[in-house]
Amino acid sequence: MLKFDLLNTDPASYARRGQLTLNHGVVETPVFMPVGTYGTVKGVTPQSLEDMGAQIILGNTFHLWMRPGLDVMQSFGGLHKFEKWDKPILTDSGGFQVWSLGEMRKISEEGVKFSSPVNGDKLFLTPEISMQIQTTLNSDIVMQFDECTPYISVEPKTKGQLTTEAEARYSMELSLRWAQRCRTEFARLENPNALFGIVQGGMFEHLRQESLEQLVAMDFPGYAVGGVSVGEPKDEMLRIMAHTPHQLPIHKPRYLMGVGTPEDLVEGVAQGVDMFDCVMPTRNARNGTLFTRFGDLKIRNSRHKTDEQPLDATCTCYACAGSPAGRSSSDSGTNWAQGGRGGFSRAYLHHLDRCGEMLGPMLASIHNLHYYLNLMREVRAALDTGTFGQFRQQFKADRARGV
Repeated sequence: MLKFDLLNTDPASYARRGQLTLNHGVVETPVFMPVGTYGTVKGVTPQSLEDMGAQIILGNTFHLWMRPGLDVMQSFGGLHKFEKWDKPILTDSGGFQVWSLGEMRKISEEGVKFSSPVNGDKLFLTPEISMQIQTTLNSDIVMQFDECTPYISVEPKTKGQLTTEAEARYSMELSLRWAQRCRTEFARLENPNALFGIVQGGMFEHLRQESLEQLVAMDFPGYAVGGVSVGEPKDEMLRIMAHTPHQLPIHKPRYLMGVGTPEDLVEGVAQGVDMFDCVMPTRNARNGTLFTRFGDLKIRNSRHKTDEQPLDATCTCYACAGSPAGRSSSDSGTNWAQGGRGGFSRAYLHHLDRCGEMLGPMLASIHNLHYYLNLMREVRAALDTGTFGQFRQQFKADRARGV
């Protein structure tokens, strides 16, 4: 079940406004999807996610297969009931996690052999098994099992593409063969959800083109661009982002996997991307970095020790505005000092971080996720009104201003 409606396009870029209908609901695009690897978005309750406007979240096939296991998932009828989330879920296939195991795994044509990072058990993950796991999870969007082409840099000062073209080609062609096997198994299982193919090819544009064309010929309901944000320099990632997404079918959703900063998201939208995910909002929050309209804020800096300001006076999240569902974006935020906005000060967040109190990263995660989700709301509004170009310029100017 997948229906994608293209509602509007930007004449000056590849940006597009769409609506994605899945078994568990409708998703307005462009969209950011919070990452819930183990069946939870770290430090944030499902109610908080709903309050801040999350439309779809991620789960991870590999980790949920390890723990709690398919027997538990089956007893709950899938991931939605298990984690109490009744909106759409996308699950990664496990390909990236297998790639991250490095020398601990052995790849063959058939699949990947590796030792469980949980208990050391010898395991074998194949395209077919990935489809079976994701069918049990009942995720609305299922990702094909792929082989993530690595980017290897030279240390300490110079960086270079050490994955040869031959190695990238082998990896890309293996992923294509696995894509066909995933498609066959997905159909055999009569999975009622949607399966996405993943474009690979490393940093080689002509390999990306081959991968794209062969996947399009397989006619997947949607497509993703994988193998970016794996250690390559930013300019390399931007080059692939500029090359690949807009060439995917116009009538199907496009997903850029694992990306990225707020700037990456806005640039990705301009290049024709509809869907994004990244651990950055929650990971950075746990490490004391907050995203704001006017740049990034390091809450651990001593200058915040007595600062009575909220993290972002324009933000409507619980951490800044003091309301579980936030407030309308038309709220100017000028009355926070008089107590009208509620919320928490930078000084308080600094104190929580210094003391190691768990409320600190929880509030920071709420703020960062709200910022990302609200950024996508503003992008969609700009596309609706035909002002994306102006929005893009203002976004860059605001972020460059500094907090």
